[in-house]
Amino acid sequence: MASTLTLKPGTAWSDAWQRCLAVAPEAFREDRVLNLWAGSWQADGRPLPAASPVDGSPIAGPPRLDSTTAQQAVRASLDQHRGWRHAPLPERRARIAAALDALTEHRELLALLLVWEIGKPWRLAQADVDRAIDGVRWYVDGIEPMLGDRVPLDGPVSNIASWNYPMSVLVHAMLVQALAGDAVIAKAPTDGGLACLTLACALIHREGVPVTLVSGSGSELSEALVRSPEIGCVSFVGGRDTGGRVATAVADLGKRHILEQEGLNCWGIWEYSDWDALSAVIPKLFDYGKQRCTAYPRFVVQRSLFDSFLAAYLPAVKSVRLGHPLAVAFPDDPLPELDFGPLINAAKAKELADQVAEAIDRGAVPLHRGSLDDSRFLSGQDTSAYLPPVTLLGPPPSSPLHHAEPFGPVDTIVLVDTEAELLAAMNASNGALVATLSCDNEETARRLASEVRAFKVGLGKPRSRGDREELFGGFGASWRGAFVGGELLVRAVTQGPAGERLPGNFPDYHLMPTAA
Repeated sequence: MASTLTLKPGTAWSDAWQRCLAVAPEAFREDRVLNLWAGSWQADGRPLPAASPVDGSPIAGPPRLDSTTAQQAVRASLDQHRGWRHAPLPERRARIAAALDALTEHRELLALLLVWEIGKPWRLAQADVDRAIDGVRWYVDGIEPMLGDRVPLDGPVSNIASWNYPMSVLVHAMLVQALAGDAVIAKAPTDGGLACLTLACALIHREGVPVTLVSGSGSELSEALVRSPEIGCVSFVGGRDTGGRVATAVADLGKRHILEQEGLNCWGIWEYSDWDALSAVIPKLFDYGKQRCTAYPRFVVQRSLFDSFLAAYLPAVKSVRLGHPLAVAFPDDPLPELDFGPLINAAKAKELADQVAEAIDRGAVPLHRGSLDDSRFLSGQDTSAYLPPVTLLGPPPSSPLHHAEPFGPVDTIVLVDTEAELLAAMNASNGALVATLSCDNEETARRLASEVRAFKVGLGKPRSRGDREELFGGFGASWRGAFVGGELLVRAVTQGPAGERLPGNFPDYHLMPTAA
C-alpha cells in the first residue's frame, strides 16, 4: 500500500535548526555547532558530516577536537572547579533550578532534536527530556541531607556516555554533579545527540553552571578525559570493549569511577501460567527498539512451557508499532504513537541483520521476522536504519547473539529443562544490570533470583535504571566502581570521611542484587 503520509508541519530538521539558532546563537552557527570549554563557545574542531537515522538526511556533525585542545579544556575545567566547589549550596541550587526552568521552557525543541538525531519516537523523546528535568528537581529539593558534611571532589567529573539517553542519563548526571559542587565535562556521543546536548548546555551555561562540552573520538580524547590528573572522577556509560579500557586506566590511576557497561539482561520463565500478564508487557519491552541498557533481549524458557509461551509472545510482538516518528496523514494529526523508529544508524541495522542471517545459517530457528509497513513511512524515504522485530530460537554459541546484548529489536529464546540450566543461561554474559523471573510461586522466584548475576531482579515485571530513591549498579562485567541513584549518586561524586568505602562493584566490595 503506497504511503500518503507527510512530515508534520514545523517538525523538519531545518525548522529545528533555525529554532536552535534563535534560542542559542552563541552555540550554533548556520553550518555547525561549537564546542564549549574555558567558559565560552569555541569555533574549533573539525566538523564531520552526519545523517539522521530517521531518513538519512544531513544533520549537524560533531566538531572533533584533537587531544591537545581537549587537554586544554580539561585544565580550564579544573580552574572552574576550584571556584565552583566553594560556591555556597544555596547559590548552586538557585543556578541549577534556573537551568531547569530554561530546559523546561525549551522542552519541545530538545525533544524534536532527539527525534532527528537518535530516532526516538515523540513520546519517548519527550519522556527523556522530562525525566532529566524532574529527576534533577528532586535532587534540588532534597540535596541538603544527601550532602551533609560531604565536600566536592578535588577535580571535575568527566562524563562519557552512550547516545541513547542524552538528557535523562547524561544531562541528568551532569546537573546533579554540579549541584554537589563539581565542575563537569561531557564528551558529546559520536553517534548522535549533539545538537540536543549543545542546546541543553547552552541553557545551563547561561545560568553560570560550570559545564564543558567537547566532541571527538574516544581514542583521541581518552588521554585527556580519562587519564588527566586534573580529573576527579570518570563517569562512563557504554559498551564493554571501551569500558574495559577505561576500567584499566582508572584502576591504574586509582581514580574515582562509575562505569556502567552492557550486559545480556534475561527474562526467565519457570513454572509459570499467567500468560495474559506476560503478553501485555511484551510490546512495552520494545520501547526505543531495545536500544537501552535495561532492555530484555533474551528469554530463557522452561521447555515444557514453550508452546504456551509462544502463544502469548507471538501475537504481542506482532503488535509492535514501527515507523517514521514525524509522519502524519493530515497536518493537524498528532504525531504517531510508535514503540520505536529507526535504530541509531543504517550501519547498526545492517550489523544486526547480518548477525541474524549468520545465526540462522548456523542453526538458529527464526520464529518471527517482521517487515516494514510502507504506510507508516514517507513515500520514497530512506529506511535503511529501520529494522523490524526479529525472534530467534536457540542462537548458536558461535553467534554474538548467544552471549552479547544486541542493542536492537532482536529477541533470542533459549530452552532449558532444569533450574541449573535456567540460571546458567540467565548468567551467560558474566553479569547484567537487570533481569526478571516469571514464576507462579514467589518463594521459588526469590530463591532463583538470589542466584541471578544481575543487580536488579524483577519478579514478573521488568526492572528499570531508576534515578531517585532506588540505587543502581551491576554485577560482573556490567559495572565497575561506585553505585549511583538517590543519595549514592551524590556520594559517588563527593568526598566523605577519611577512609570511607563507597558502595559499589569494586574488587573487594559487593552488594547483593535487589529483587522486586
